[in-house]
Amino acid sequence: MSEQTISIAGVRVPRFLYGTAWKEDATARLTELALTHGFRGIDTANQRRHYHEAGVGQGIAAALTGGGVSVTRDELFVQTKFTFQPGQDHRLPYDPAAPIAKQVEQSFASSLEHLGIDVIDSYVLHGPSVRRGLSPDDWEAWRAMEAIHSSGRARLLGVSNVTLEQLKLLCHDARVRPSFVQNRCFAIVGWDREVRAFCADQGITYQGFSLLTANPEALAHPHLARIAQRHGRTLMQIIFRFALDIGMIPLTGTTSAEHIRSDLEVFDFQLEAGEVEQIEGLVAR
Repeated sequence: MSEQTISIAGVRVPRFLYGTAWKEDATARLTELALTHGFRGIDTANQRRHYHEAGVGQGIAAALTGGGVSVTRDELFVQTKFTFQPGQDHRLPYDPAAPIAKQVEQSFASSLEHLGIDVIDSYVLHGPSVRRGLSPDDWEAWRAMEAIHSSGRARLLGVSNVTLEQLKLLCHDARVRPSFVQNRCFAIVGWDREVRAFCADQGITYQGFSLLTANPEALAHPHLARIAQRHGRTLMQIIFRFALDIGMIPLTGTTSAEHIRSDLEVFDFQLEAGEVEQIEGLVAR
């Protein structure tokens, strides 16, 4: 494995993912663009409110069949999510009157159709249904996801938008433990330090999103500017390199071809240990 990939339960996982939220009609074009420029991991969700999963499938198909990129399905890592009804709009991918387990099955089948593939590399619960603890609906959804995993249709499972308490409960009673946690990552809490520490202890890989948009104070910090100047890199590249250096898989959702290219250049340099420590505590309270 190169620095750009890791292996989890025999699945090759890219260390940098392209996120497809809020792309709407540009989703197919931007997905293809990301793949053309070198991204091999795509994150989406069967939640039409914020994602256009069918557009992701169109972009993947265009990249696989087009002449602009040399990539096969086996080289791609495709991650999507099941989203409870409160997180959806009226364009539901399942029957809202059906039991939760059936909703998961219907959403998963819809995802396979949207994406034009027969196996999902990572299937993620798009957040528990309650703010504290785990509800019976959460467990019904997770058991349905475990069944999908056991059938071989989803290689890995994950959970998103989860608190440390919820993650501990899930790991304690899950038959198939999550391979991934995907959270919005705030510098103000040490880049989600407590959840990351638990993940590291439990062998769970942490995925961080909104690394840039959620952290304007960190991006404006003079220490970060000095580190960027020292390396001759952009502020965004420093943040993404920092994420890699602390064992995180970052997500980027840029719509700029230039930024897509520059984001992948984070594998061309490394931060010093003292710089990583400095960034970790930039605005933490």
